Amino acid sequence: MNSIVFRNYHDEKYKVIFNQKTGFFARVEEKGSQEVFWAKKGPELLDISITNWCNKGCETCYRNSNENGTHISLEDYELIMKQAFENNVLQVALGGGNPNQHSQFVEILKLTREKYNIVPSYTTNGRGLTPEILEATKRYCGAVAVSAYEPFNETKQAIKLLASYNIKVNLHYVLDSQSIERAIEWLENGHDLLEQCNAIIFLNYKPVGDGKDNSKLLRNSPLLKKFFNLVDNKQHPCKIGFDSCMVSGIVQYMNNINLTSLEPCDAGRFSAYISEDLKMYPCSFMIEYYQGESLREKSFMEIWNHSDSFKETRDNLGGNRCGSCSQRENCLNGCPFLREIDICEPNVQQNLVHEQQSYR
Repeated sequence: MNSIVFRNYHDEKYKVIFNQKTGFFARVEEKGSQEVFWAKKGPELLDISITNWCNKGCETCYRNSNENGTHISLEDYELIMKQAFENNVLQVALGGGNPNQHSQFVEILKLTREKYNIVPSYTTNGRGLTPEILEATKRYCGAVAVSAYEPFNETKQAIKLLASYNIKVNLHYVLDSQSIERAIEWLENGHDLLEQCNAIIFLNYKPVGDGKDNSKLLRNSPLLKKFFNLVDNKQHPCKIGFDSCMVSGIVQYMNNINLTSLEPCDAGRFSAYISEDLKMYPCSFMIEYYQGESLREKSFMEIWNHSDSFKETRDNLGGNRCGSCSQRENCLNGCPFLREIDICEPNVQQNLVHEQQSYR
């Protein structure tokens, strides 16, 4: 199977190159053309919740996943994959709940990769990694992320187990006004987890789900500059990455970053989220704010091109909400719907006041 995918979108004047083996991806505009803002032919990435079942019971779970959660059926999953294949999706990120505890997880991985030639990856809490699942992961997946949960015993075991199968494994760490202290300690002094993983990916805390707490917003921490300075100027035992929700802080606090390597929020532009009940959203964190559009009632591309929530998301990202801020082009006005997670003080404070007044 050829691992290089090349697509030329003549009408939109750009090309896409994707190496399924290494994960290398590039979006290249034709000479003299502007950077493309959104993919009218369909998203490149789908974030799919294949289950809302989980037996870990984390208080901060934004999906409120528990042992009463339901699995997507294999038939419904294939309904998604068929439309994804027809509309240019290159990768799917499987989540939940704990996706690898879906009763047909191996079949899902095989279907995705072998029948539709789409690369699956997934995020796990570390439980349920059976030998069968590990073998399927090694054969079909691009990478696996393990969520970091205290006291980190299961996290360590999962990373070690995945690495023993030569599976590329990243560590997902939710960064908030409290957990930033531990992150700084790890960056200053090192930690076993950093030695074992390919990369640590810092995820900006979002106040959603039953455990939401606005006091934990990252913007509330006085340690932001110290954290970003450590990332910016110190050598580390593994790679360091961020979710796109961190871009507003990156452009403000980091000096040694290549701006061309930044990917601001791509929700509704190059990616979308589908829940286990076949509801489609621009982003998974919108699930408690929007109804979502049902793939049982509308087609994949009808939702992608014409849904009000997708249009609103693109308008917010491509608009002028941040006024004359010099970094607006790099972060696309920050989060399109959870403005409180932006960490580019003081600009975001001024705009939050303006937006709150305009909605009254």
